[in-house]
Amino acid sequence: MKSWRFLLAGCAVAAALAGCAGLPPAGALRLDETPRIAVISAFQPELTLLSARLKNARRQSVNGIEFSTGTLEGKPVVMFLSGVSMVNAAMTTQLALDRFKVSHIVFSGIAGGVNPQLHVGDVTVPAQWGQYLEVLMARETAPGKFSAPPFVKDATLPNFGMLHPRPVEVRTAAQPQVTRKFWFETDPGMLDAARRIRDVDLESCTAGKCLSRKPQLVVGGNGVSGQAFMDNKALREYTFDTFQANVLDMETAAVGHVAYSNGVPWIAFRSLSDLAGGGEGENEMGTFMGIAADNSARVLLSFLREWK
Repeated sequence: MKSWRFLLAGCAVAAALAGCAGLPPAGALRLDETPRIAVISAFQPELTLLSARLKNARRQSVNGIEFSTGTLEGKPVVMFLSGVSMVNAAMTTQLALDRFKVSHIVFSGIAGGVNPQLHVGDVTVPAQWGQYLEVLMARETAPGKFSAPPFVKDATLPNFGMLHPRPVEVRTAAQPQVTRKFWFETDPGMLDAARRIRDVDLESCTAGKCLSRKPQLVVGGNGVSGQAFMDNKALREYTFDTFQANVLDMETAAVGHVAYSNGVPWIAFRSLSDLAGGGEGENEMGTFMGIAADNSARVLLSFLREWK
């Protein structure tokens, strides 16, 4: 019995310093009680314009993640980088929800274009996002034929070779039982505000390189996310045909998943830096990443001005 007392006492001390298994993590108290919009980007170039517009900035660091509080377009925000890809995005978003009083989530960044009607520089605001690389990797049962095991009942979407997309498991406070879900819907009120954006100034040129057409804003439709950088024409075509996706990226659906589980309204703005393997030459991201990042940020700022 004495050894258990020592163990519990040691665990309590450890919890006060760095967290202990089975106990709440240390420092889990909120760092700020002001209701704020979480403004997220994956990596620094996507956040550059927004950081320059942030007023009354105050910076705090948690687990190596820098959070900047202040105001954008007069609205209280907490800004941070999610890190690239799905696990980083989910982890940092949940960290922000735990440490700050987040009322809404907005994401701004670049993406690969999937819809052949869209072009580099365009900004998309999908109504819903899915995790298209949540897949069963099926067994090849005949040359070129891949079949799911009979006990897998949810791999109903068309497959790409051995890749059979599946919904993900979700739980919420209101629905603690495990269910499966593919699409994570953005907030209808926030999407309506995005539809009201008019005359946003989208860039066409950078460092002597100009787009062949003026970028446009497209609100609605689908987006998909997965833990892979896509630069493959065949997979791009499959992704459009199967999910009717306008764009794909590596973070947004993970953020949407976390937002859904926590009951937090959210929306995402993504500008096309490349065509995910659909262009005639090499991938365009290295050339047009700056234009795309700034165009997404410009639309987000217009959204904040429009949204009441």
